[in-house]
Amino acid sequence: MTNWITTPVEPHLLRGALEVERTAHGVLPHRLPAWARQQWPDDYLAMVESQPSGVRLVFRTRATAVELDTLPTKTVYEGAPPQPDGVYDLVVDGRFTARAGVAAGNVRTIDMATQAIVTRPGPPGTLRFTGLAAGEKDIEIWLPQTETTELIALRTDAPVEAAPDHGRRVWLHHGSSISHGSTAEGPTATWPALAAARGGVELINLGFGGNALLDPFTARAMRDTPADLISVKIGINLVGHDLMRLRAFGPAVHGFLDTIREGHPTAPLLVVSAVLCPVHEDTPGPGAPDFSSGTLRFTALGDPKDPGRLTLNRIRDELARITAARAADDPNLHYLDGRVLYGEADHAELPLPDALHPDPAGHRRIGERFAERVFGDGGPFAVRAD
Repeated sequence: MTNWITTPVEPHLLRGALEVERTAHGVLPHRLPAWARQQWPDDYLAMVESQPSGVRLVFRTRATAVELDTLPTKTVYEGAPPQPDGVYDLVVDGRFTARAGVAAGNVRTIDMATQAIVTRPGPPGTLRFTGLAAGEKDIEIWLPQTETTELIALRTDAPVEAAPDHGRRVWLHHGSSISHGSTAEGPTATWPALAAARGGVELINLGFGGNALLDPFTARAMRDTPADLISVKIGINLVGHDLMRLRAFGPAVHGFLDTIREGHPTAPLLVVSAVLCPVHEDTPGPGAPDFSSGTLRFTALGDPKDPGRLTLNRIRDELARITAARAADDPNLHYLDGRVLYGEADHAELPLPDALHPDPAGHRRIGERFAERVFGDGGPFAVRAD
């Protein structure tokens, strides 16, 4: 019989969250603070920011068995095939060790045409990892990037203490559903998590599905978050939502970067344009789901002849121009064309299954390329010799 020790899940055991809310069940990690969420109280934004991409429970222990009670909220899209359950990844002393899921939980149903959301309550469940090696070790439990996750109780068969600070640099990243990792096979397999592991950094992932929209509240949240390295991926959501025209885009980019620089005046700041997405390269949004083939695919509905509407190529041109102009006074500002991470040759080999999002192999490709180009020798996030 296991003699369990229960440890309260407190904010000091969590990494990757900007705020932790106490709920009736336990604690709920958030990737945007409450003041930011109140500035656009939208159900879809509330869902994606509370899906804990990059958030992990981190502690040091001699335990050989770990249990975690959670209340996940799973997502179902009306008319689409069922989504797989989210998974929790166990990392021991920096090495991926195991993966498991929690079948119970709430169910959130989304009508993709109207964005209407209905949630059906369900029971909590228990995650269990056993047979861990004896001896003191650092344990990370990465929470499912596709499920809002309330943490109820942590149990171990040995005492738990906060993991030490290993002095790794903190990388703060903002992007769309591709950065969020909606189609990755697990929370340590999103491209930012893979790149962070290769780069030896601590990740704070502010990738929000459908919500990389140059929102001022996101810029202010980034401004106020301690970080050593910062990146912003801009493009696909602006086109997909048909959110703004070319006239508004440039000043919005300047304002977003200005706000970040208020809190991080000299940190390496990387602007990344969209990876290749053929449906939106030269065709504006809005984007729309298409089930005519029997599976979910996305299509573009805009008029490519309208010069004021945004396409990915127009955005890339503007981002290259803006960053080049700003870099004259900001030597720590850098630009990366997203097609370096996933371009035409990659699309031929690893096509986007729904015409918008990469598959798990695509995430690995993007993560490897980002680590090589950005964290590698000569890259903007490379370790600098003093």
